Amino acid sequence: MLYRKMKKSDRDLSILGFGCMRLPVLENGHVDEPEATRMIRHAIDGGVNYVDTAYPYHSGESEPVVGRALLDGYRERVNLATKLPSWLIEKREDMDKYLDEQLGKLKTDHIDFYLVHALTGESWEKLESLGIRDFLDDAIADGRITYAGFSFHDELKPFKRIVDAYAWTFCQIQYNYMDERYQAGTAGLRYAAGKGLGIVIMEPLRGGLLAKQAPAVMDIWAKSPEKSSPAEWGLRWVWDHPEVTVVLSGMSSMMQVEENLRSAEKGMQGSLGKADLAHFNKIKRLFRSRMKVPCTGCGYCQPCPNGVDIPECFSSYNTAFMYEDKAHAKALYGFRAGEGKASRCVECHECESLCPQCIPIPEKLKEVKALFED
Repeated sequence: MLYRKMKKSDRDLSILGFGCMRLPVLENGHVDEPEATRMIRHAIDGGVNYVDTAYPYHSGESEPVVGRALLDGYRERVNLATKLPSWLIEKREDMDKYLDEQLGKLKTDHIDFYLVHALTGESWEKLESLGIRDFLDDAIADGRITYAGFSFHDELKPFKRIVDAYAWTFCQIQYNYMDERYQAGTAGLRYAAGKGLGIVIMEPLRGGLLAKQAPAVMDIWAKSPEKSSPAEWGLRWVWDHPEVTVVLSGMSSMMQVEENLRSAEKGMQGSLGKADLAHFNKIKRLFRSRMKVPCTGCGYCQPCPNGVDIPECFSSYNTAFMYEDKAHAKALYGFRAGEGKASRCVECHECESLCPQCIPIPEKLKEVKALFED
């Protein structure tokens, strides 16, 4: 296992982090706790020392399962990360209530890396007004948390604002070779690193889409003298960036744990050569050639007067065809578009005059609705 120092901490962290959002589940939908425990402990025995969970994962099961998995001496061997459920906070006292509840679930007296979960520009403004900075200062002072960070789901401008709003130790963003401009993106990665923040990466394989053994993708990788799986190549692309501290992988089988442990042995920064990067560029062109809507996510069409989240609708729609996985894309659509689904479009056509790509937006939204809602 390779390790990287997080600048504002005294910790050397494993470049592979165990993400506990996709633990193995039984037919009834509950976590397969014996197998999850076996996997988590095997990863720790293999050198992983960063374990990440959150209040809502597995409908609230993840934190208690992780807490029990870290008994028998395993808690002392890891840096434990979990997250404040920001959307549930209505007053200052709620912050302490949820943190104390999480400490109990995780069977620990402190959280090493505590994140304010799923921040957007809007949610940060609300939390600021409720005293989030005082809460973090107090929780650090009394020892309930060691380092404070945040995870992020919004655009670059609010990301920079949040980075500058508090003395964070680290942040967590989505980043992979297909999402260099998505949300914080490469610009956000470099901005946060330039401020001294450690960077934890989520969705390095885009929810598993980049790990699929698609024939067209395998044909490209077959030309490389180094034989690795698409999952390993995807992880190595993220590890190649010197700004990255930890890459989280949501592992749901022992096979994935073992493959990721092997991959982490090759995760040196700057290890990919020109030929490797050329293969990534070919794969990116392949995926993008399958896009149904040439939307760049610029947001000029927003806000829609009827509440349609046009960029997210098109992003999910493109995902269905780019990665040939309509079921996954439908789940993304339900989560990301939220109340802003395509069916809210009344064909006022205001958006079309604003679109620099000249997309017939109402017409394309009908296709989105037909695929995901009808």
